[in-house]
Amino acid sequence: MASDAWEWVPSEEEIQNYRRSWNPMSNGPILISGVDISPKGQFHAHPFIFAQISESRYGNQLSANRQPTNAHLYQIAPQVNFAYGWTDHIETELSLKWLAFWEKDSGKFNSGEGGPWTTNTGLADVSIFIKYRPIVQDPNGWRPSVTIFNQIVLPTEKWYGTEKPSGGFAPLGRLPATRFGSITWTEGIEFRKNLRPFRISGGIFYSYSLPGNEGGENKYPGDLVNTRLIIEHILDDKNGFGYNLEFVGLHGLTFRADGHPVNAGGINGFTTLGVQPTIQFKFTDAIVGAAGVLVPIAGQNSLAGIFPNFSIYFFGSTTGKPRMR
Repeated sequence: MASDAWEWVPSEEEIQNYRRSWNPMSNGPILISGVDISPKGQFHAHPFIFAQISESRYGNQLSANRQPTNAHLYQIAPQVNFAYGWTDHIETELSLKWLAFWEKDSGKFNSGEGGPWTTNTGLADVSIFIKYRPIVQDPNGWRPSVTIFNQIVLPTEKWYGTEKPSGGFAPLGRLPATRFGSITWTEGIEFRKNLRPFRISGGIFYSYSLPGNEGGENKYPGDLVNTRLIIEHILDDKNGFGYNLEFVGLHGLTFRADGHPVNAGGINGFTTLGVQPTIQFKFTDAIVGAAGVLVPIAGQNSLAGIFPNFSIYFFGSTTGKPRMR
């Protein structure tokens, strides 16, 4: 008798059905970790450059209105991810990050009370994550791919001595944003559906940071929620050329999963909402790239600015020609 029991891994037939469907080689979204899993034996190196230019901030109410601020912050955050597909439904990645920032207190500078710049450069957080895809999309129906995302962030910049930028966050990027210098565990769920000539993907991620200690006092920052929704429109299948609209949300909560009262990192919570137009393209069958600028459209108790960024993939495979995830 046939059984419709739940299967925790996609069948070989489902995977091959998806592999034969429309899915041209291209960069894909910049601001979300790839939803579908690299085929078994496929690997990639994925360098990025994320940046931030911030000279204003949002007030206490969620609004599109920006307010002037004396703190002008400029950041550049190079990053490289290394990933490997162990099976057709499990992928692991290692993310190495660096950070350089320049911060100016224009109020003190204009009044002659201080120097013009605070600067620092060094190693930033290191992330290790594993993705597991229990559901692969059905190209002949509406079922999307669904991937479980697990990430741990190590505060390597503390060990290295890199200073924390104003606001406590590196530029928003591909991985869920976490507090700079905190051991953080992130759980998330992602989805993707290809509907030629579009690809639609998104995800929601919850991050919990371990308590810190400053001046002998325990610090308990609020938990974080990251949201992503991306619409890709592929204009040229052969050249992997297309554009994306990438919608991003970063929300600082007023509570913690462990029940401790929040006493650090924005006790009243904060929100940043933004949209990024992205252009993606293919250089070769194994090298693809993309570029975009994330622009916040509304916020609360957060820095405002723009976030230029650039991405490039170098694919390889132990089993033949690299394929799009």
